[in-house]
Amino acid sequence: MISRDFEIYYYSDKKIPTVSAHTHDYYEFYFFIDGHIIMHIDGKSFVPTPGTLIVIPPFLPHYAQLLDGEIAYRRFVFWVTKDFINTLSGVSEDYNYLPNKTTGDNFFIHKFTDIEFNTIQGKGFTLIDEVHSNRFGKDAKILLSVSDFIITVSRLVYENLNPNIVDSDSDSLYQSIIQYIETHIDEPLSLELIAQKLHVSKYHISHVFSETNGIPLHKYITKKRLDMCRDAILSGQDISIVAEAYGFADYSVFYRAFVKEYGISPKKYKDEILRNKS
Repeated sequence: MISRDFEIYYYSDKKIPTVSAHTHDYYEFYFFIDGHIIMHIDGKSFVPTPGTLIVIPPFLPHYAQLLDGEIAYRRFVFWVTKDFINTLSGVSEDYNYLPNKTTGDNFFIHKFTDIEFNTIQGKGFTLIDEVHSNRFGKDAKILLSVSDFIITVSRLVYENLNPNIVDSDSDSLYQSIIQYIETHIDEPLSLELIAQKLHVSKYHISHVFSETNGIPLHKYITKKRLDMCRDAILSGQDISIVAEAYGFADYSVFYRAFVKEYGISPKKYKDEILRNKS
């Protein structure tokens, strides 16, 4: 690694060097996007599918074998040292959640949904852009972005593996609302519909949400959709289809909302953020 603590890269290749099994002294978070490969880890072989995360612990032998280059082999790779994870865990033990999944020299595999994986890719591109930038507060923003990246991935895995974990009674309705929105973000959403699905009065939902979140439910839904559209754009999806895919029935509505939220058009935003991705 070049950095003392971590490195993150996005790769897109139609040819890769022939390599044998290798190891390193840091954790590897490997995100498979697309391609036709076989992954070999510690004597085991399997074909990953798009949206797959593999966490490889230090000193575990592994390598990827490209079967053909007809489809570009695309992936994110995030490397992070044990020492850096230990430093972060001094703030919260939650940073150890995924590394702990690899105890006993095991690797960990998890498959994300398309929406979840788009979110991860968007945060990955944002971190890459910050690493290559020279803006004020760069070091502080990188630390925040790394922290956000690790916790976002960990939270998605945790919530997928523990779907029935319920918080205290005062928070359970709010969490149910958030979860319903996130899992139905590409569908029509309204206060009335959510109230019907959760079997709760729409007035109660409106009150609980505004009291907890600080903004009305409909504004939160719009912001959430914009955030997911942004992540999808950063992951390489066609801007023209992103709006509809994440619940905006009309592109002009999406465009105006995006400019209002981010101060720039979707195309200019994509061009600026991704200029250093390769």
